[in-house]
Amino acid sequence: MATNHPYKFCFGPWNISEGADPYGPTTRPPQTFDWKLEQLKKLGFDAMMFHDDDAVPDIDTKSAVQIRKEAKELKKKLDDAGLVAEMVAPRLWFSPMTIDGAYTSNDPKCRRYAIDRSRRSIDIAKILGTDILVLWLAREGTYLREAKKGRRSIVLMVEAFDQMLAHDKKIRLAIEPKPNEPMDHAYLPTIGHALAVAQLTRDPKRVGALIETAHCILAGLDPADEIAFAMSFGKLWSLHLNDQNGLKYDQDKPFGSTNLRGAFDQVRVLEQNKYGSRGEYVCFDVHPFRTTKPEHTLAHLDNSRRTFLRLVEKARSFDETAAKKLIAARDYQALDQMVIEHLLGK
Repeated sequence: MATNHPYKFCFGPWNISEGADPYGPTTRPPQTFDWKLEQLKKLGFDAMMFHDDDAVPDIDTKSAVQIRKEAKELKKKLDDAGLVAEMVAPRLWFSPMTIDGAYTSNDPKCRRYAIDRSRRSIDIAKILGTDILVLWLAREGTYLREAKKGRRSIVLMVEAFDQMLAHDKKIRLAIEPKPNEPMDHAYLPTIGHALAVAQLTRDPKRVGALIETAHCILAGLDPADEIAFAMSFGKLWSLHLNDQNGLKYDQDKPFGSTNLRGAFDQVRVLEQNKYGSRGEYVCFDVHPFRTTKPEHTLAHLDNSRRTFLRLVEKARSFDETAAKKLIAARDYQALDQMVIEHLLGK
């Protein structure tokens, strides 16, 4: 395993899932949040990421006073365990108020609900000690092009982002793009879209990105290139590493499970651009396979980190001098084989 690495690791409570899918029920019993927190510590992870209702369950039914109270209780649990909160994200895709979208809903009451809940999420983030609010814009899109105006939807999102930025002067918004699912087509499907919209906000310096491996693949893009693109702007503030088998539903497979070379390229670009040097975390947004037995329910998280650290070793031991010579000679066939043999252990 790699030693003296700068990386800190985290996952979320939803990453210990029960195996339900759209076509069948759960296959494992649910576990309590306290149990999940204990496992995170036992596995040697450094932080936990939260949806707002992971931090404060049933958030829509609670007053501002009760939300603050429960957030403070969670902060104490984290402190006692020696852990921190990496980010908070408003879960805006479950509510009946967001059936037609959240910030881009055609109903102004629903848009107001989404913004108000996002503000509450910012308040929770502040109490938990993180300045990152992640925005997975799950329902900001359409099933039907004629149902919404694309340009107006961008304006509505920028207005929502501006209200969040005004609510707290230190919060940073990390947009997590995904091209589809659950919506047919999303308005901000890629990192390029996210960073372009950032420039329209009242404080572009506080609007950046979270990259997820699977989401890049679903967009037909290379995750390593998306990482490099975001880091060239200094805007990669968080990272969800996983894997994906083709252009289908979001699978959240263990990191490196499908495309080991693609995983190597992601780790290599993180190494080259010193990801983590400003305190950023490596998060694994992975799920156990539905067929996983309860006694193996944590293996996907441990395996993802093990793979990541082995690939850190591979990235650091890669002969960059030899690679540069092959690049200069335009001998890309030899470079290709060099990478393959390096990953095979020769």
